[in-house]
Amino acid sequence: MRRWLVVGWMIAGIILFAGKAATQETLPADGGAEIPAPRYVALTFDDGPRPGSTEQLLEGLRDRGARATFFLIGEQAQMYPELVQMIGAEGHQVGNHTWGHVCLQDLSTANALAEVERADAVLQKILGPGDYWVRPPYGLVDQALIQQLSVPVVKWSVDPRDWESRNTQAVVDAVMETVTDGSIVLLHDIYETSVQAAFQIMDLLEPQGYRFVTVEQLLRIKGIEPQAGTAYRKAGK
Repeated sequence: MRRWLVVGWMIAGIILFAGKAATQETLPADGGAEIPAPRYVALTFDDGPRPGSTEQLLEGLRDRGARATFFLIGEQAQMYPELVQMIGAEGHQVGNHTWGHVCLQDLSTANALAEVERADAVLQKILGPGDYWVRPPYGLVDQALIQQLSVPVVKWSVDPRDWESRNTQAVVDAVMETVTDGSIVLLHDIYETSVQAAFQIMDLLEPQGYRFVTVEQLLRIKGIEPQAGTAYRKAGK
């Protein structure tokens, strides 16, 4: 009889424990923890492609399930078409950074337009028909030229000046101090220090709820319909 009582108490205890465990699994801690809404940032890379560092960057983006935007110099794209094809094939946005990385404001509108069109022709040849958005070197461009372009112009809201410091930690610190939801970050994949910085930035921001998308994706996620003849620095306030 005593044995059956012991067994009964054991069964009751197991049922009670299972019920508590199920309750703990189905109810959020503290009566309902909220999952934060995702935040979005566009990492952009200028002046490539460059053998070695561009491939390294693509591998790191692939490992993290991230998308980015590459603004390619026409001369570089013509020299390394296989890298351009790789960028496009992996779902990244490809943009136009002029043929020879010249300051467009130093040229007449006609000559500046020719710089853009020459680079665009190379991208069209390598990747096929498409809209290759423009990033003017140094961010300098006249409104008269912008209005003649058939695609949007992309500037940036976060500039860690990676080309100047060539220091991975300095680039990471500069981005982390200023990045917000909707930021467009300027980097250069021709520097291995910047590639390593990009990896660290993604690894730091991802736990905070950030997702890494192309510029076009960023604008559309934020409810902005991209327009030709318009320059964009970020998405949102």
